[in-house]
This record gives sequence, structure tokens and C-alpha cells, in this order.
Amino acid sequence: MPDVGSVDIELELIQWLQAKVGPSVVVRDEVDNSLLDDLPTIQVQRLPAGGDDGFRLDRALVDVDVYHSTRAAAIALAGQVRGWLLRELPGAVTENAVFGRVTSTPPPAVRPYENTALRRVGATYQIYSHPVS
Repeated sequence: MPDVGSVDIELELIQWLQAKVGPSVVVRDEVDNSLLDDLPTIQVQRLPAGGDDGFRLDRALVDVDVYHSTRAAAIALAGQVRGWLLRELPGAVTENAVFGRVTSTPPPAVRPYENTALRRVGATYQIYSHPVS
């Protein structure tokens, strides 16, 4: 664990979301050529933005994209993820992280994707966290 920069927000969110959605949904940081075989998939990626206070508090901007076979299914799952992140993640504690304020502006929206056999819906979240100890 680095002294500054707090927690591995991608790893923590992947594990936290995987526990929420269960084994029927794949949660990961990168998509690959087998994406069509792994629907639905939630992709979690920290953006090169945000910052920290130089001590322990991290403000991460994180893209969360949902890939599904239909637009309606992708929108529904993205809405469910948004609800969990905004209502249940603040105050949550994992083995490595304590989560604080979470915001999303705007809410999830359809995002283009080059493969027309699937649909992508995503949002960017601002998530505050710090290490447990």
C-alpha cells in the first residue's frame, strides 16, 4: 500500500461490486476479445484525474461501464450499479478501504461502442476513500 494515493480503487470497487451482482455478472478492469461471451460485464477504470490530500484521503474519478446484450438491459444494470454506489458505498468498509462521499454527474448514459452486437452504458463517479489503517 503506498503512503500517498490511498487505496487501489479499481480493485476495491471490482471486489465490492462483484459481491453485489453475484457470479452471473463479470466485473473487471479491462475488456478483451471475449467480451461477447462474458455479458453482462461491468468495467471499472480509474481516470487520470482526481487527487489526494497528500496524506490519506483520495478523491478518485472512476468510469463504470456496463456492457450487455440489449440497450434496456444495460440501462437497467447501470441504474442498479448507480444506486449501490450512491446509497451503499458511502460508509462501506472493506479489508483495505473506507469509502466516503460518492457522486455521479450526470447519471449513466448510453455510450458508443464499436461492436454493434452489444450495448454500453456508463457514468463517471467521484469517490472519496482512505486506507483502513
